[in-house]
Amino acid sequence: METGGCRMGGGAEPGGPAMITLEDLDGMAEESPDSAYHSNGSSLEEEAERMEDEEQERLLSYWQSVGRGHQVDVPRDMAEPIQQLTRNNSPQERQTVPFTLIQRKEKLGDLLYEKRQYGKAKWACIKMKEKQYEQSICLGFMKLMRYICEQNSSGLYLGITIPIVTIVHTNEAQSEMTQAVTVAYYLPEVLQDEPPHPFDSDIVIEEWPSTIVYSRSFRGITNEDSIMREINLLAEILESPELCLQDTFIIAGYTNPAAANRHNEIWFLQRP
Repeated sequence: METGGCRMGGGAEPGGPAMITLEDLDGMAEESPDSAYHSNGSSLEEEAERMEDEEQERLLSYWQSVGRGHQVDVPRDMAEPIQQLTRNNSPQERQTVPFTLIQRKEKLGDLLYEKRQYGKAKWACIKMKEKQYEQSICLGFMKLMRYICEQNSSGLYLGITIPIVTIVHTNEAQSEMTQAVTVAYYLPEVLQDEPPHPFDSDIVIEEWPSTIVYSRSFRGITNEDSIMREINLLAEILESPELCLQDTFIIAGYTNPAAANRHNEIWFLQRP
């Protein structure tokens, strides 16, 4: 089945339905009733429960309406994770994956790339193989949302970390991407030693070794064309691209998956 770009993955189509953003949903979540009691005499507890249910339905319906426009199904069991992610969508609450900056390469005041070292760490990973890249990251991210939002052995909301990364592969000639991708979520520092077990058997906790990466920032949607363009651009800029893996790359996303002008990075991985 051919599909268009998924809005929740950062795609956009002129004249399409309104873009979902987590900021929009957060604003919707902040709506409150004028009174704690309604004319039917409901108690505070009953009113709070009713408002909770209405909020979930409103947020789910919003995500579903946009998803349908792009042939991406947002199932009903996403209602609670969507609500939790919306309520906890404060930039101050997001933990950045730690790294050590080794080098910054600039030209005429513009940053070309950064060389960084990321330490050994545990990540929650989900492998996807949809027909299009945007579909894979949308559906993979929804699975990770469930894990983050209490569907784990701790029963707790785990917190958002950035970037959410996607491992992609190309053919030997670096002319096209393969369909298989891995979407991954960095476990917060306090959970690194004992990560909660995912209820979803498709999600695997992996320990990634310490890695040196060459990172270049780019804005906008992430799809097969834009990713191959960024891979080729960074390969031209690097002095010794042969020192990096030639068929495995990482797309790092720092902006919520619905943003129109996403902040992304392409990472080249230095050979061990």
